[in-house]
Amino acid sequence: MRCISSLIFCFVVFVSQGQDKVTYLYAGGLLDMVSKSVQKEKTIIIHNNKIVDIQKGYKEAPDTVDVYNLRDKVLMPGFMDMHVHIEHESNPNRYLNRFTKNKADMALGAVKYCKRTLEAGFTTVRDLGGTGVNVALRNAVNSGEIVGPRILTAEKSLATTGGHADPTNGLRDDLKGDPGPKEGVINSVEDAKKAVRQRYKNGADCIKITATGGVLSVAKDGQGPQFTVNEVKAVVDAANDYGYVTAAHAHGAEGMKRAVLGGIHSIEHGTKMTTEIMDLMIERGTYYVPTISAGKFVAEKAKQPGYYPTIIIPKALEIGPQIQSTFAKAYKHGVPIAFGTDAGVSPHGDNALEFIYMTEVGMSNYDALLSATVNAADLMRIDNEYGTIEIGKVADIIALNGDPIDDIEYTLEVPFVMKGGVVYKNE
Repeated sequence: MRCISSLIFCFVVFVSQGQDKVTYLYAGGLLDMVSKSVQKEKTIIIHNNKIVDIQKGYKEAPDTVDVYNLRDKVLMPGFMDMHVHIEHESNPNRYLNRFTKNKADMALGAVKYCKRTLEAGFTTVRDLGGTGVNVALRNAVNSGEIVGPRILTAEKSLATTGGHADPTNGLRDDLKGDPGPKEGVINSVEDAKKAVRQRYKNGADCIKITATGGVLSVAKDGQGPQFTVNEVKAVVDAANDYGYVTAAHAHGAEGMKRAVLGGIHSIEHGTKMTTEIMDLMIERGTYYVPTISAGKFVAEKAKQPGYYPTIIIPKALEIGPQIQSTFAKAYKHGVPIAFGTDAGVSPHGDNALEFIYMTEVGMSNYDALLSATVNAADLMRIDNEYGTIEIGKVADIIALNGDPIDDIEYTLEVPFVMKGGVVYKNE
C-alpha cells in the first residue's frame, strides 16, 4: 500500500486519459450532504474520477492503491460558487486597465485567481460575465494546462444600451459606438435571441442578463429596470433551446420582478427584493444568489478615496450595505438559496467568508453548506454528478479540520482538495 501523509504537501497528480487509477480516502468524518450529520470512520473508494464505494471503517488497500490518511478531518463535497468573475479582481486601476491591458494580460493574471479559488475548496464556479477570456480559462482548466475550479461561464453578460453590462459605458463619445447582440447589447426580442445564439457560438455554458442598473458600471443608475418582460422571456426561451441556465443581475424591485416573470432561473444580489417578489420566486422555483461578500466589499472600498470613480461611490454606499439584511429576510421567507459571492468584486480565495455572512444573520450552518453544494448543483442542473458524496458521483471532495455543522468557521481553512479524483492540495 502506498500511503501519502496528509501532513505533506502533494503536488498535482495528472491522470492520463484511459489510465485506471484507484484512490482510497480514509475519512475521520464524512458529511455527504444527504445524511445531514457527520458519519464517523469511512473509506471512500474512487476509480479514476468517480466514487465507486463508501465503506464503514478503514478498508485495507492493495499496494497499487493511493491512500490519503484523513482520519483527523471531516470530508464533504467541494464547494460551488454560483457567482464569480474569474478574469479579474477589484483594484483602483480596474477602470484604467481596460485601456492598458490586452486579453493575454488578463488571462495570465487570472491564472492565480483560478488556483486560489480551487485551493479555497471551491471545485466548481459559475462565471457570470467577462470578455471571453473566461472561456479560454475554462478550456485551460479542463485540459489541465492550468489549475483551477470547474468553470461554467456566461462568457459576456447581456445588457440593454447604456445598461449595466454595456461595455462602452463611461467611454468618450468617439469610442462608444453602437454595440449590439454580438457584443451582448440588446434592445428588442429579436436582439435577445441573437445575443443568446452568439453566446452559444462563443462557447458559453450559461446566460446572464443585467436586469437593472449596477453598482460598478460607470453609469448613474444602480437599480432601475433595464429589460422588458418580453425581452427577458426571449432570452430565457432562446437559452432553454440550448439547455442554458439563466441568471439576472438585479438590485431594484421592478427589474427583479420582470426577470422572475420572464422565467429567469436565478436572481443575483436582489438588494431591493420585496415580499411579493419572494413569493413569486418561491412559486416559480427561482433561486436567489445573494453575494453578501460583494456588498460588504464595495461599501467598504467606497469610503477609500480614489478607489472607485466618483459616479460609483453613492451607489456603493447605498446598495452595498443592504444585501445582507435582504438575504436574511429572503431566507426566513423560504426563498431557495444558492451560494454566490461575486468574487472578482471581492477577492478570489476569500469565497468562504460568505458562509460567515449568511449564518451571522440567521441561516443555519447546514443550510449554508447546502446552498454551496446540493442547491448549487440543482440550480445548474448538474446534481446527477455533483453536490453530494455518493456512489456514482464525480469525486469532488474537500477536507476540513472539524465539523462545519458545529462551527462554520472550519470552512475558512481547507487543507485537502480533490477535484474529479485528482488531488490538488494536501497539507
